[in-house]
Amino acid sequence: MPELPEVETLRRDAEALLLGRGIVAARVLLPAVLRSPSPERFVERVQGARFSGARRRAKYLLLDLDRGDTFVVALALYGQLLLCTKDQVPPTGVLVHLALDNGEALVAVDPAHFTRLWLVPTPELEAALGFDKLGPEPLAPEFTPALLAQRLDKRRARLKALLLDQHVVAGLGNIYVDEALWRAQLHPARTAASLNGAEIVRLHAAIQAVLREGIADRGTTFHTYRDLRGQPGHHQAQLAVFQRRGQPCPRCGTPIVWLRLASRDTFICPACQPAPD
Repeated sequence: MPELPEVETLRRDAEALLLGRGIVAARVLLPAVLRSPSPERFVERVQGARFSGARRRAKYLLLDLDRGDTFVVALALYGQLLLCTKDQVPPTGVLVHLALDNGEALVAVDPAHFTRLWLVPTPELEAALGFDKLGPEPLAPEFTPALLAQRLDKRRARLKALLLDQHVVAGLGNIYVDEALWRAQLHPARTAASLNGAEIVRLHAAIQAVLREGIADRGTTFHTYRDLRGQPGHHQAQLAVFQRRGQPCPRCGTPIVWLRLASRDTFICPACQPAPD
């Protein structure tokens, strides 16, 4: 599933390319992926509306419409949101097709059908999607080392599982958790309660650094992630440990190893990230 840097890249693309564009026609080709409202109501509410804002919450892309609704996109592993030119044939697996007033089309694509879409009245967004229960945004000014310490305080769960929990910190996924833990020199099986103040500060800085770098590189593409114009991200070439099993650690040269933690593939440097006792 695209993580914070990938969704933020899409948000920035949408802000540059979609705002002010009107929707002249809408089609729902796979009703099952539309969680609300009904396909008929969706078409009725979006046709004639214009995109007025592009936001992100955690891994959700939020496209505001001038009629008071928000189109919410949660892309899964194989999901894409693409802005196709008038001469471009949309790929197979289109879920929703929005024809725009300049001849282009915004299409949600997912051959595996795991992507989820909503159209929600904007004032109801927090409650309808459970955003009020999500953790803090890790790039927001209020996300300080003190706040991270508070979120992890006295918890006996392993760091990998906690950082993947969207109720603890929003927007992190498998790639950037592994990268942040490597940068902070923390083993993913450490418990949150075992961290001292200096380690919390290192982890906070590492989380923010790997996310900012991922955004600067327009995301990480291992599978089908693409930006709004269909281009892959570049950050996969900069990763230190993720999917680099057997390759040398960029910091010390020790071969990267694979673990299974929190039911996820996990990559670490055993020298830089010593296992807990």
